[in-house]
Amino acid sequence: MRRLRVLVLMHPDFVPPDSTEGYTARQINEWKTEYDVVSTLRAAGHDVRPLGAQEEIRPVREEIESFKPHVVFTLLEQFHNEPTYDQHVASYLELMQIPYTGCNPRGLILARGKDLSKTLVHHRRIAVPAFAVFPMRRKVKRPARLALPLIVKSLNEDGSRGISQASVVDTDEKLAERVAFVHERIGTAAIAEQYIEGRELYVGVLGNNRLRVLPVWELKFGTMGGQAIATEKVKHDPGYQERVGIMDGPAKNLAPEVLARIQRTAKRIYRTLGLDGYARIDFRLSADGTLYFIEANPNPEIAKSQEFATAAQHGGLDYPDLLHRILALGKSRANAGTSVG
Repeated sequence: MRRLRVLVLMHPDFVPPDSTEGYTARQINEWKTEYDVVSTLRAAGHDVRPLGAQEEIRPVREEIESFKPHVVFTLLEQFHNEPTYDQHVASYLELMQIPYTGCNPRGLILARGKDLSKTLVHHRRIAVPAFAVFPMRRKVKRPARLALPLIVKSLNEDGSRGISQASVVDTDEKLAERVAFVHERIGTAAIAEQYIEGRELYVGVLGNNRLRVLPVWELKFGTMGGQAIATEKVKHDPGYQERVGIMDGPAKNLAPEVLARIQRTAKRIYRTLGLDGYARIDFRLSADGTLYFIEANPNPEIAKSQEFATAAQHGGLDYPDLLHRILALGKSRANAGTSVG
């Protein structure tokens, strides 16, 4: 790929240093994605400019006008500290007619709401857990059709925010308590869905029109007690991950036809939700072989050590090539009539 001017948008708290020397593993974990993207693209010869943006859109406009980037690599997962505003940044870049990486605004909206994405996917005859939504300031009453146990989450937060062992509830009293926790601590509506006992599988998908599906990846919970769920600690605490043996890697002991079915289903979901760029589709595979769609994650974390990048590496796409692919997909979408698989 020719040398590009790349503006990388990120949260101001995660603007990385030039080197990791002198930082602890916990500190590096905070900005590992931003560091990996910036340092890798620079090493590949690109002119890369990181920009912390969160409270105002004006700095983004000013940087676009002065730097004149060929493409914006967006690592923003929220704006004004609201996860639901990430689609507005993509919309703004479209209005500025600047190519950008990751998912389009419509796909971000459809994937963000766990209820909407499950409803759309269910209409495609793909299994989803039964669920109910509990809006803010409403009495919590479990529908009769919704059998316990349930797992309670924020309706539109990602990154396992607010998820702990207490999120799995087996009584109506615990359900009411956990919904109240989401309302008060997270500040969003809550979704309670059927708890699926089974294997936690992730499938990365790359592409706009022609899609490349990455190898099926599995999260292993090691010696973690309680329910095998991806809590905040499981996702974001390196010390805890090491202590209890949390690991991810290629899904093993699955028949070739099962692996193929999982990858086909991931592609169908990607298209159903109007996703492009890159995304990770999360599943639970129950003991009876039923594959349940859990959620879609457009613009997932792409640090070198995270499952999207490691799955890509396992599939023959090393990290610099992965980032170049993401850049190419962003640029191709901005050019009417072009197609990059």
